[in-house]
Amino acid sequence: MTLSTEDTKTVRALRGLEHDSASVRLRAALAIGTDPDPGFVGPLVGRCAVEPDFSVREMLTWALTRHPAPLTVPLLVEEVRSARARARSQALHTLSKVGDRRAWPVITPTLLADADDEVARSAWRAAVVLVPEGAEHALAVGLATQLGRGGPETQRSLSRALIALGEVMLPVLGTAATHHEPRVRAHALATERLWRDPDADFGFAIEEAKRIVALGGAPDRP
Repeated sequence: MTLSTEDTKTVRALRGLEHDSASVRLRAALAIGTDPDPGFVGPLVGRCAVEPDFSVREMLTWALTRHPAPLTVPLLVEEVRSARARARSQALHTLSKVGDRRAWPVITPTLLADADDEVARSAWRAAVVLVPEGAEHALAVGLATQLGRGGPETQRSLSRALIALGEVMLPVLGTAATHHEPRVRAHALATERLWRDPDADFGFAIEEAKRIVALGGAPDRP
């Protein structure tokens, strides 16, 4: 059986996604995104779950956004429930880029508190994109349960997610600023600082907040 030119291109692209060379995989994902086809969606999602190279993962996500959301979202939602952290993280990242709110039900409290920091950060970013109108306060409450978690990168990511929700998160931060755990109070105060001054350095903000907490005080909050 002789393959048509289109079939040959498809086979070449799919083989390229599995190639040992990251540059070849990158070009394959670019080619697929440039000429999208429903038959590529499954292989793209599958490759996202195992791809070790950041640049290739970003290209895979871009290629998926070039396909209709009704085809990509169900498969991505299924990946969010995977036992593999990379699969969950990349699926969430891609859902945040697709921006289809039909994926919102997959953003559960358990996912927002995922034990893997990269998955949790991806879940926070996806959540603020997918949250339905009117559910922002509930999301802020859920995100606030993670205040004080992890290192600077994780804390910065959570602060940005909370700030992206807008003023609705301010009462939640106010409550967190009185939490019994010093790390939570400091993170809440640092987030408020960034809300008031988006150009502030997060590292400086968190260290300043830690000093305030250590001294048993709190800055005036609007």
